Amino acid sequence: MARLFGTDGVRGVANTELTAELALALGRAAARVLAGRWGDPPRVVVGRDTRASGEMLEAALAAGLMSAGATVIPLGVMTTPGVSYLTGALHATGGAVISASHNPPEYNGIKFFDPQGRKLPDELEEAVEELVLDGRGEGSPAAGGGPGAASGSGTGDGAAVAAGRGGGAPAGAAGFVPPVGGGVGRWQAVPDAGERYLEHLRRVAGPGLEGLRVVLDCAHGAATPWAPAAWRAVGARVTVIHDAPDGTNINVGCGSTAPQSLAEAVRREGADLGLAFDGDADRVIAVDEQGRVVDGDAILAVLALDMARRGDLPGGTVVATVMSNLGLERALKAAGLRLVRTRVGDRHVCEAMEEGGYVLGGEQSGHIILRRHAVTGDGILTGLALASVMVRTGQPLSRLAAVVQPVPQVLINVPVARRDGWEEEPGIQAAIAAARQRLGEGGRILVRPSGTEPLIRVMVEGDDEALVRELAESVAGAIRRALGRGTD
Repeated sequence: MARLFGTDGVRGVANTELTAELALALGRAAARVLAGRWGDPPRVVVGRDTRASGEMLEAALAAGLMSAGATVIPLGVMTTPGVSYLTGALHATGGAVISASHNPPEYNGIKFFDPQGRKLPDELEEAVEELVLDGRGEGSPAAGGGPGAASGSGTGDGAAVAAGRGGGAPAGAAGFVPPVGGGVGRWQAVPDAGERYLEHLRRVAGPGLEGLRVVLDCAHGAATPWAPAAWRAVGARVTVIHDAPDGTNINVGCGSTAPQSLAEAVRREGADLGLAFDGDADRVIAVDEQGRVVDGDAILAVLALDMARRGDLPGGTVVATVMSNLGLERALKAAGLRLVRTRVGDRHVCEAMEEGGYVLGGEQSGHIILRRHAVTGDGILTGLALASVMVRTGQPLSRLAAVVQPVPQVLINVPVARRDGWEEEPGIQAAIAAARQRLGEGGRILVRPSGTEPLIRVMVEGDDEALVRELAESVAGAIRRALGRGTD
């Protein structure tokens, strides 16, 4: 039986893997779980990005929620961090986002938030999943009888959902009595919800951004209505690109995964700063005034050093994942600060921040969490905070970001016949041990299986680029020999 939830919700090809039937079942199950934990009837904030499938899935998810008695607060096109913030600000029982983030347009996803706007904890996701899977009949996704089951499509952080075209029974049908009459859920529009989110962003930005020249790449996604509005509200001179979503162009050759056109626009406009968001705007990649890309590691360093100078970085600690470049760790250490590393995924970053009482963390991909202002990554908020450092210090982004000198890093994805048991393969372990010995204290090696694809990922970094590449290929070769496709 394939799991529905990955580290970032349920995700798959819309209308094949992530169907309207599955969205309906998820909505009904989520309403029941939220009611069981936080009281009945729940109120759920729902937003989506600009994918063509978003309207279909929004309708199905909302129908499922309301069929179990939940009130739905529809936001329409809204960023993931916007839904997170408004879930708390509107005192809702939970939130739901329909988005596949940085993935291609044909994908979509659904994830849920708790009343504080944080991703649902594992045990509640598992409770939702159990209701959905237990309520499905033969030929349904849970039964594995439909086409596309367990796709392994490698769509990022979400699980590849088990697919099927059959509808199956409603979630948790056994023992569940659907409400009737006045017990059925309703829509509850909040006309000023978007303005509340923009006001939150204005408060975080503070004064001093008037006249700043900024180029925004909205990735034809959820940032389109909100990022330009937020920056204009603080008085910036704004140029916007990739802001014409048609349902099929989200993330295509633009946004945080393809910032080249943003770099060109920054140079052409003579801008002070460029910001490229992903499809749901929880990530941002910056471009400095010279048109050079500034990734999440450099953004973390710039924010950390500024916060430390102002006495606003508890424990002198930043949280990042094992994928962050060694250059970030060295830059922080040189300033007397500490880097705590976690497993890959913003969920793990958030957990470490909460456990340690830390306020800044993120990923190299540009998913930055400013915990004093948000409980999830917010690309628009991060961009405003970065610009505030530029204004406060009077320095251009190129100079601020230069504090991080990335070391050469090589990542190889090795297709394998199986991901399990790689740690017990003597050939692989011998290659890793040999690579670590040759790297010494001046580098790192990381080997880990993909969460969704039949791949083992090999990352090696160090000061000697030729050596790094040689060692990465050596370890990858050992993995191919032991576990490569065609082996057993």
